[in-house]
Amino acid sequence: MWSAKAKLSPFLAEAQLPLRYLDDARKLRFRMEGLELRSRTPHRSSLIAFRLSPFARRATMSSVAELVPYPFASLASRMFRELEQHDSIFDLPRRKFFTGAPDLDFSARFSGGIASSPLGPAAGPHTQMAQNIVLAWLGGARIFELKTVQVRDDLVIPRPCIDMRTVGYNAEWSQELKIAESLEEYVKAAMLIAMLRQSGAIGLAPGFGDSIFDMSVGYDLAGIRSEKVGTFLGGMLDASAAIERLRREIPPELGRLRDVELPSRISNTLTLSTFHGCPPEEIERIVEYLMREWGIHCVVKFNPTLLGRDEVGRLLHDVLGYTDIHVPDSAFERDTSWPRAVEITEKLAGIAASLGLSFGVKFSNTLIVENTGGFLPSSEKEVYLSGQPLHVLAVSLVCRFRGQFGDRIPISFSAGIDPTNYAGAVALGLVPITVCTDLLKPGGYGRLASYHERLGVAMRACGAKSIDEYIVKVNGGEAETDPCGAGTPACASPKASGDVTGTASGGASHRAQAGVPAPQLSDAKLRNTELYADRAAADPRYSRARNSKLPPRIDSRLETFDCLTCDKCIPVCPNDANFSFVTGRARIPVMVLRGTPERPEIETADDVVLEHEEQIATFADFCNECGNCDVFCPEEGGPYQFKPLFFGSEAEWSRWKERDGFYVRGALAIGRVKGNEYRLEVDGTHARFRGDGFDVELELADPGRSIRGTWSREVDLTWCFIMDLLRRSVLDPSKVNYVNSRL
Repeated sequence: MWSAKAKLSPFLAEAQLPLRYLDDARKLRFRMEGLELRSRTPHRSSLIAFRLSPFARRATMSSVAELVPYPFASLASRMFRELEQHDSIFDLPRRKFFTGAPDLDFSARFSGGIASSPLGPAAGPHTQMAQNIVLAWLGGARIFELKTVQVRDDLVIPRPCIDMRTVGYNAEWSQELKIAESLEEYVKAAMLIAMLRQSGAIGLAPGFGDSIFDMSVGYDLAGIRSEKVGTFLGGMLDASAAIERLRREIPPELGRLRDVELPSRISNTLTLSTFHGCPPEEIERIVEYLMREWGIHCVVKFNPTLLGRDEVGRLLHDVLGYTDIHVPDSAFERDTSWPRAVEITEKLAGIAASLGLSFGVKFSNTLIVENTGGFLPSSEKEVYLSGQPLHVLAVSLVCRFRGQFGDRIPISFSAGIDPTNYAGAVALGLVPITVCTDLLKPGGYGRLASYHERLGVAMRACGAKSIDEYIVKVNGGEAETDPCGAGTPACASPKASGDVTGTASGGASHRAQAGVPAPQLSDAKLRNTELYADRAAADPRYSRARNSKLPPRIDSRLETFDCLTCDKCIPVCPNDANFSFVTGRARIPVMVLRGTPERPEIETADDVVLEHEEQIATFADFCNECGNCDVFCPEEGGPYQFKPLFFGSEAEWSRWKERDGFYVRGALAIGRVKGNEYRLEVDGTHARFRGDGFDVELELADPGRSIRGTWSREVDLTWCFIMDLLRRSVLDPSKVNYVNSRL
């Protein structure tokens, strides 16, 4: 017997872990260089804390992580199996679903269609993968601004790319999939939502089933006119071929849903993402091309710089106190000015009207700022601000725009929306109201349900059955609310609104929304906008004083096994890449094989004891190393860096030599640890374990007496037992995950 603190193997050695300091001493990130075994308690040396570091390569800004779409049949199978077994879908429990309110009509008109709610995820990390869109839909989102697609679909994204420690910053700006993959993901999402609706398993309230997919493209006319982007647009306008192909992939156990009803047109509306510095003439040409050549309803997303350097500085620094945020002068020099934005709007609205299409504007895009936070890669000199300070800037733009155009140009909105201000934004008649930053906070997609719940409280309190009625009544004397806040009225109790009947296609919505005269509705929107803008600028919840506190940390380093298992990292991942699995209170033998095949020698140390029954892992195909789970993990380190990484296929595992991790299927487990590759095949209790310089067989229950084979160097048998434990635990069908759901 030998000491766990003496010599174990090149991978089982106590290491002093170097620290990488960030801008705040309270925020440390640890880069593991080896495995560490150390005594957990001084009185029980057999209780060893086991810290793997096969994933040290992921602690660097590798830029090798790529999203890999999941097979449609496997997504559908997992979705319904998980719902049946655990009453959840993609790790979102049913209690976090929002299925509508029988007594209220949340519907809104957008780009010639009607959606059951104006709420939805903004173009960003929550609208890139099929499962993301389904998760948002389950939370009650009904208008989906899809991730921006552009001709350059081979971008190298810096890692990490999201910083949610205080307000929001990001360094990513368009799709990370190939264009063809993006199209496929959006069709898959539409199919999965249609299957959920038709199955009746969700139990939607009448009229709460209508959704709108809003495309987003960028960033110049040449790219948008390319064959690649043209194929995408054509596929979204007519997805019949893709839909029929996906129908055939629906697994037999879901055969009853193979004839699910789904229109071939996934989308005919589009929000143009005008990248920072896009010339106004280019904006005009792009939108005119999209409307005339493709017949698409269009929205132009404008940048906060429309307010001008002085006003942005006044609001950001003087009013809100964000003196640490610096907007480069070049941002104002490159972007569209207010007079040109007015000209663009007038011209494009006229073209849209002549073509029988709708045209609107969106406030706002993110704000370009200098990268001084120390979290995002230093290679990125400029990053993009979102969250609370952007809310005040965007609301100011809405107020200024309505002062110019009244209510005749539709406005969509995205900037710092959260459950406490959603009802207030609804009162302005903004459609859609999209959210990103708030969904990156603890709870993730599960936060969406409270948006509608709070709105429902406000609507019932002023006797409004529909959003149009709410807009008119909320500040009209029947009930006074703080439109910057939760929508909670000052008046006492909700009024009974009676039953609303209608069909799942929105019959109830049509009747309820038709009752408010247009002039009265427009006047109310303008009145509410002025009130909201004044209150938002003065509201301390948007100030730096309220938004400078870092997420809490405890004095503990994250470990591969036996972390706090608080599960915070699961919902904060927009792609649902982190998941839990059950090992039970397991013991992992620590063994090193030496000697010769004729005279084998096995040295042992105390077993590694897993004290927690549940462990955390990361699904490699969905992890783009954005860094968000690192921010909200209460221990030092990031789950995406240090937790076991599982690939969805052997091909993906083989492809990414730079990424350590595992692939398991049936009796097979393959692993890569600090670049060393292992292969384990198990038959009952008998195992064959192979790697560089060795090929051995053993009985897992008695390796000392059964070991045989060939080896030319020291063999760390500990990895044999680790990989077998991971294989059995992750593939256990009693707990659904993406590894054991792949067909």
